[in-house]
Amino acid sequence: MGHALIVEDDADAARMMAQLVAGEGFSAATARSLDEARRQMALQQPDVVLLDLLLPDGNGMALLDDADLIGNSEVVLMTGHASLETSIQALRAGAADYLIKPVSARQLQGILSRVMKPSVLRDEVRSLHDDLRRSGRFGLLVGTSAPMVQVYEQIARVAGTSVTVFVTGESGTGKELVARTVHDLSRRRAKPFLAVNCGAISPQLIESEIFGHEKGSFTGAERQHPGFFERAHGGTLFLDEITEMPPELQVKLLRVLETGTFLRVGSTTPIETDVRVVAASNRDPAAAVAQGRMREDLLYRLNVFPIDLPPLRERLDDLPLLVDRFLQEMARKEGAAKRITPAAMERLAQYHWPGNVRELRNALQRAWVMTPGPEITAQWLPRNPEQVAAAAGREAGVACAPVPAPALARAPAPATATPPMLQIPVGTPLAAAEKQLILATLEHFGHHKERTAAALGVSLKTLYNRLRDYGG
Repeated sequence: MGHALIVEDDADAARMMAQLVAGEGFSAATARSLDEARRQMALQQPDVVLLDLLLPDGNGMALLDDADLIGNSEVVLMTGHASLETSIQALRAGAADYLIKPVSARQLQGILSRVMKPSVLRDEVRSLHDDLRRSGRFGLLVGTSAPMVQVYEQIARVAGTSVTVFVTGESGTGKELVARTVHDLSRRRAKPFLAVNCGAISPQLIESEIFGHEKGSFTGAERQHPGFFERAHGGTLFLDEITEMPPELQVKLLRVLETGTFLRVGSTTPIETDVRVVAASNRDPAAAVAQGRMREDLLYRLNVFPIDLPPLRERLDDLPLLVDRFLQEMARKEGAAKRITPAAMERLAQYHWPGNVRELRNALQRAWVMTPGPEITAQWLPRNPEQVAAAAGREAGVACAPVPAPALARAPAPATATPPMLQIPVGTPLAAAEKQLILATLEHFGHHKERTAAALGVSLKTLYNRLRDYGG
């Protein structure tokens, strides 16, 4: 049985919380001041400390400054309102979570169900770092380059807290893997991890998918449908491509983050939810706000702890590890092992990788299928447009100046030196202008969808959805 210490100067509130805690199988002690809390902790080390911020003899945060006293106790702050400042305050102080007063039984149940000694989380992070040194892997992520090590340090720091995480990076860099690793290292690991791509759901259905709907709330709603927030209760909800969410729905998402409640479509009864949100975008969030794609207040609420993933071209040192992992996966699935030749590896190192790690996996899969023998050569691997032009020039007897390998590794991936211009008359409906731009960009890149998505700054899923809407 766990032991909880409730540090609350309101006697009635402390007594009510002690009863709720006892109902969850914990023994409970109460303290009405910092001094009394210190005496209680010296007598018995609690598994969890429910700590009010405003106490008669000072701010509750002062208790967190005494590392020897806190020891291996999990600290949960109690505050009168949820805000961005509260999230940051909790993170900086080392608190695992925070409760909104007046504390509801459901809120408290969720907190107590996730109680885990900080030493356990520290041991798991230490184990992951050991794996990184041995195998080059950190959870679901692969790579030992300096940019990735920095990402791992951020994940290790934020996973054990409750704060919202915003992952940015180009399409194909592994944003969902970061979200899953955060979840797997968190106290919510035993609860669901659900991922939703906000750009892959029809604007007419996305509210129903995220918040759920009541039977009969609209044509075709033949039964009650629980949404992602309801199904992810107690766990983590990954909102990918958040900048693709319609603005009117962003307002409702902001309300959930601030109040912990939402309404199903067609209902007037609020539902409490206990979900940690990890959001992601392949766009620059500040630019998305400037372009009107994202509400500024929502960005502030989501961007409590930003993690930026590097593109593959900036972590080419990780290429051998990634190639080895993907080839091992293919060998397990296909029942036959294949290796890559040095020349083929050199080709991979010279490529721009506009589709990043996802494109690397796809390229290796295609080469694996097309290679009859045990060695994958450069024959079926992708080349940059400059390399294709140079090869065509050599075949035609035209001298072409070679492009240095380092430049190839870092340069952008234009289809031609001077992209054509697209003229759209003023007053063109936004949807029609978007369609013209997408189709023209697709044509410019020779119907290469990953290059098109990278150039447009959207996910590959979003591009496929748009092309499907256009009948392509």
